[in-house]
Amino acid sequence: MATREYGQFCGLARAMEVIGERWAVLIVRNLLSGPQRYTDLRRGLPAIPTNVLSTRLKQLEEAGLATRRALPHPERGVVYELTAHGRDLEPALIALGRWGARTMTEPRPGEAVTAESVAMSFRTAYRPEAAQGATAGFEVRMGEFTIRLQVTDGALAVGMGAHPAPDLVVERLSGHPVRELMSGSRTPAEVLADGSLRVEGDPALLGRFAEMFRF
Repeated sequence: MATREYGQFCGLARAMEVIGERWAVLIVRNLLSGPQRYTDLRRGLPAIPTNVLSTRLKQLEEAGLATRRALPHPERGVVYELTAHGRDLEPALIALGRWGARTMTEPRPGEAVTAESVAMSFRTAYRPEAAQGATAGFEVRMGEFTIRLQVTDGALAVGMGAHPAPDLVVERLSGHPVRELMSGSRTPAEVLADGSLRVEGDPALLGRFAEMFRF
């Protein structure tokens, strides 16, 4: 499939030839959370036209960034997942997300907040220097979806769905307490006191959570 060429002998130009098309980076972002069916990708990118999604997936496959895999019995269907080459984009996407987050306040009218976008916000906000030597599992319940976060000796893994053995469950009840904790605009004591957030487990871990995930 033809790609746009910039005519520049430059690594950045080559990278943009592969992932510079509209929606490509967000598809990679969503696949960072693990293998997804076509329908999962559509749900996580509600504004993407179906023909564009199909085209971008084909381009990512041809570039060696993603691959298709048939699910084993008894499941049926095909999932898309990143190759090792595709996962190498994660640090660059985290840096871009951190840069873009500087201008974010409230969602614009019509903007969707998806599980994949929230998962990316945790990758973006993660501060490894605040988690050195730490091991803790967090389950963050955001109403319609749940994100699991596992910090193991300072290394972060992010996934969708419940955590198998969380040290702390963080559940949003109203407002935006998780975002407020991550921005530093409110303290753990404040969001617990007003009832916008509840926890299961050691409440003191919420302070560590706020230190590890901070924009």
